[in-house]
Amino acid sequence: MATSAPAGDRSSFRSSLGERRIALVAWRLLVLQVAHPAVAAGMADWSTYRAHPWRRVQHTMDSGRRLFFGDREALLREVARLDRAHRRVHGTDTTGRSYTAEDPEVRVWVLMTLYEALTAMRALSGRPFAPAELDALYGEFRAACAAFGLPDELWPPTAADVPGYIDRTIRERLEDGPEVRHLLSGILRQAPPPSRLRLLRPAWPALRVAIAATLATLTTADLPPALRERLGLRRGRRAAALSWTLHRGARTVMTRLPDRWRYRVPPTGSAFPAPRAPRHRHRARPARGRDTRPARLDTFFRQVLDQTGDGYIGLADLRAMAHNVCWPLDLTAEREAEVRAAFDTWWRQMAETMDTGGDGRVSRAEFVRATLSGIDRDPACLERGLHVAVRAMFRAADTDGGGHLCADEYRALFGGTRVPPAELNDGFRQLDADGDGRITEAEFVRAFTDYFSARADTVAGARMLGRA
Repeated sequence: MATSAPAGDRSSFRSSLGERRIALVAWRLLVLQVAHPAVAAGMADWSTYRAHPWRRVQHTMDSGRRLFFGDREALLREVARLDRAHRRVHGTDTTGRSYTAEDPEVRVWVLMTLYEALTAMRALSGRPFAPAELDALYGEFRAACAAFGLPDELWPPTAADVPGYIDRTIRERLEDGPEVRHLLSGILRQAPPPSRLRLLRPAWPALRVAIAATLATLTTADLPPALRERLGLRRGRRAAALSWTLHRGARTVMTRLPDRWRYRVPPTGSAFPAPRAPRHRHRARPARGRDTRPARLDTFFRQVLDQTGDGYIGLADLRAMAHNVCWPLDLTAEREAEVRAAFDTWWRQMAETMDTGGDGRVSRAEFVRATLSGIDRDPACLERGLHVAVRAMFRAADTDGGGHLCADEYRALFGGTRVPPAELNDGFRQLDADGDGRITEAEFVRAFTDYFSARADTVAGARMLGRA
């Protein structure tokens, strides 16, 4: 069995993929992917990226980390997980063309955009890979992608053939369309703040306008010329200057930083040591005199349940939640199926008790009203829906089957790379009611129960469940 790269292995592929400055080309990568009509149709019909754009970028980066930084077993598990996810994505687009995410040509294109993003990141920074480095980079990439079992004839034979493949695909297969335009000009003007910028939430409505304009200008400047031509976009002097400044500035600064700050994932594939959690414990201070449940449930609906961002919850939202639970946990097919079945059960319970209009969806008002009346009438009502999903989450996160979650298992479930470690450590301590350094299933379920049913604020639940 192949193992992770040994210490000191500074392969150009892992070094490039693990660098934080890859964020500069992440939006460009998404545009290249979504310009493929099959990808655009799949995202329009099946993805929640419009409501959660940052999560979509994070999932792309996390999948790349699993494919290229782990050992052989981790690679095969990620390929199997992607296969299961793609099996559900198929349909007919708005022009009547059928599509499927299992199409080998589409899958090769999506994978190739990741490789192309790495070469673009280096080229745009003024330090392109040398031909020998490109050969090594492409060799590593193809070796990992061999696990997908895609036909050899669909891939560019060598690194030198990649630019021709990219240009040919752009001219022959890629298209303009609503999803591409939304990525370029619409989505960021509506996007919630990334989790790491929560402190800027009050200023976010104004700030995101400037961020959207800057990122749209940068992405337009950085797109391959053939795609700009196909989309009718122009790379003006201002855009060229912005691209030059950001990419070269990032290279100058980032390449001088210590590895912990330069890389999201170390080139060796191992994790950076986690920061030590402070020893003190915070205790929740309950609010007095008023029922805080309606505001809490309203927040939970908006930030957690409404995955599609359309103001309602339905089966698609619960299935998106199940997908996002499974994503960071590297589950077996059987365990993933258990999580998905549990969330389906939760939806059926909600549909039966909350969908007063009988239209197959639940509004925010219906959810808050039905939840409060159900709890007040029958405190055990949560056991038939919420608790089923929560217990499945716990069992999925309990990777060693020990009957409790350690700090690392908790972080994998609720944070991954998206949430600051200090926030995760604080949330873990608050759920660990008896302070023994682990969270039992009873403690886990109680936190969710208190969030839904306690009339006073529960800080542990608010921190864990109030996150978008």
